[in-house]
Amino acid sequence: MTILTAATLTVADVAATAERYRQWMDYQLADEGTVSEELATAWGAPATAGRRQALLRPASGADSFLRFVEGDPVPSYRPIRTFGWAAVEICVQDVHATAARMAQSPFEIIGPPSEIPGLPIIHPMQVRGADQETVYLTQILTDDATQGLGKAQSFIDRLFILVLATRDLEATAAWFEAALGFSNSPIMSIRYSMIAKAFDLPIADLHDIVTARHGNELFLEFDRYPAAATERPAHPGQLPPGVAICTLTHPDFASLSLDWLATPVRREGTLYRGRRTGVARTPEGALVELIEA
Repeated sequence: MTILTAATLTVADVAATAERYRQWMDYQLADEGTVSEELATAWGAPATAGRRQALLRPASGADSFLRFVEGDPVPSYRPIRTFGWAAVEICVQDVHATAARMAQSPFEIIGPPSEIPGLPIIHPMQVRGADQETVYLTQILTDDATQGLGKAQSFIDRLFILVLATRDLEATAAWFEAALGFSNSPIMSIRYSMIAKAFDLPIADLHDIVTARHGNELFLEFDRYPAAATERPAHPGQLPPGVAICTLTHPDFASLSLDWLATPVRREGTLYRGRRTGVARTPEGALVELIEA
């Protein structure tokens, strides 16, 4: 079982976005339709009811999904400047070959392949899509299973980490540990070009991060954002722009005692498969969708 199951992104044109990911990242359509009123309510986004959605999976066939949901563009939204889900991280087999492909694509390379001092087991790059979504494309350089990262099984493979921009790093890490039972790493301070560029800070500055895992799977990253970070603007009743929802398959759903936005219910479809699911908010107000294992 993979804990990190899906990332939901708000997009202007579901069909166009799905086609970009099909053509340039080899993702395949797994399901499509419209958002039901019940699901929109569970997300705390009633105005999303009736909007188009599409669910895509990687070429490897992994049960790890990107879900695109139609929403109205928010002109004031700036990526990597606001609290909430900030980026999706996808594993690739060869980051330099991936960069060569992205250079020919409609995705903008905002961070070329580069090593991170202090994190020798990964080699990431970053791109931005037409919907202002931030995507990290990362080659895993270790075969050590205890690192909890896995390795890509196709040229561009599955979602393996979701990045959360925090208002209070310690409080957020504690919430995930207490509310969901995940284990947190100690705080690590690293050079972080995406944050430095977004906030016009010296590239050599260090930024604090924490990673979360369950068992042998590492799947979340919490970033401490600078004081200039703000709340994410959004249209009333709609999902926020950018990465809107993190979907996790929880190994002990029955044990959860959360302030659910709506009573958990069983849902059908490729993502839910008749299992119970509910939605809660992190201390930043970011949406976390939990599915029973």
